[in-house]
Amino acid sequence: VQLQASGGGLQRAGGSLRLSCVASRRMFNNNGMGWFRQAPGKEREFVSAISWNGASTLYTDSVKGRFTISRNNAKNTLYLQMNSLKPEDTAIYYCAAARGAQGSRGSSEYPYWGRGTLVTISS
Repeated sequence: VQLQASGGGLQRAGGSLRLSCVASRRMFNNNGMGWFRQAPGKEREFVSAISWNGASTLYTDSVKGRFTISRNNAKNTLYLQMNSLKPEDTAIYYCAAARGAQGSRGSSEYPYWGRGTLVTISS
């Protein structure tokens, strides 16, 4: 099981970035997926999740209306479109595959994790 996140970088406040996460096919099409982030000196936190078919999504309050999670099962790829970025969005972003078909806010529901991608937002 492999997950590879990409798309991070340095962006100014108010700008946009799109994160991608490519997963091995065996687990991607049947599993809920999620994005988490960890800011410097803080604990990892939930950002967003999506069900196996994209029909259901979850967001943490601080990103609602700014971030959009999506997936393309034909490409085994998970996305996180991040708009109106703020300095407080600065963190390492991780994609993860859930134990079941639905996404979840709890990190314990995700047994599979990829390496993170760093997002830095300047003010």
